[in-house]
Amino acid sequence: MQVSIVVPVYRSADCLPELVRRVHEDVGAAFDSYELVLVNDGSPDDSWAVIERLCDHHDFITGINLRTNVGQDNALMAGLSRCRGDVVVIMDDDLQHDPADVVRLCREIEHGHDVVYARFEEQHHPWWKRAGSWLANRMAVWLLHKPPDIYMSPFKAMRREVAEEILEYPGPFSYVDGIVFGVTSNLAQIPATHGPRHAGTSSYTLARSIGVWLRLVTGFSAVPLRVVSIAGGVMAGLSFAMGAYFLVEALLFGRPVEGWPSLMVTVAFLGGIQLIAIGVVGEYIARIYLTINKRPQYSVQQERRASTGADGRRDP
Repeated sequence: MQVSIVVPVYRSADCLPELVRRVHEDVGAAFDSYELVLVNDGSPDDSWAVIERLCDHHDFITGINLRTNVGQDNALMAGLSRCRGDVVVIMDDDLQHDPADVVRLCREIEHGHDVVYARFEEQHHPWWKRAGSWLANRMAVWLLHKPPDIYMSPFKAMRREVAEEILEYPGPFSYVDGIVFGVTSNLAQIPATHGPRHAGTSSYTLARSIGVWLRLVTGFSAVPLRVVSIAGGVMAGLSFAMGAYFLVEALLFGRPVEGWPSLMVTVAFLGGIQLIAIGVVGEYIARIYLTINKRPQYSVQQERRASTGADGRRDP
């Protein structure tokens, strides 16, 4: 198998037939053997029924139905574990990622890169999602040592060896890009087209974006803990200096210490810092607890795979 395309599916029943048609036309014209792995991430619409019908009519499709919604990255882990291509491409299900760019991503992999990201000059996303993407990319430079010139896109291609390294991650809070930056630094990117959603509305809410950001911050770096420790030390030092200053004023100059409002503001500020620190530590402890208890990344309820030969044709 030359190319595997892994697509997590959620509330995209109306987009799937067109996605399959475009993949068949664009990718099928460039490669002799390829597969499309559609992972139904507990979608509440009839996405799985559509996937089953598509599997009946196309021998290059593999359908995976998860028992419950586990999130995009865990659904990707399920798809990566089933794909067979020498090059693995990850893309969204709503046709905002152009299947024609799959060929260009794969050609760039042939130039010797381990992972190639698609970079969108113009995005059809709401402003808050674009702002969140910008923030995530800046944080990844600091926390994950991502090269500053690489845009962390959900549309990317990777060598099979990199996909197998990603699958070695055992924790329940997978974050594919975070694992990629720990596996290889041989990265590249190419410009790609970002179009409007083919049908329906996006289900990627602000809460889901915050969840991804938390995985980035607390799942693959200890920097937040160090920041909290440094902030605590700085605040303790400032409090000691302020106490010494007021003590000197009271003993040497006889000036009474006044200012009930300023005292309450200081107490409230320090209390807020403490609660934030406790929250950060609690987030780490919760993730450790769930990892030790071996919470699964996903559970497969059903799988539909066409019996295909090496050339992508159905076996007799």
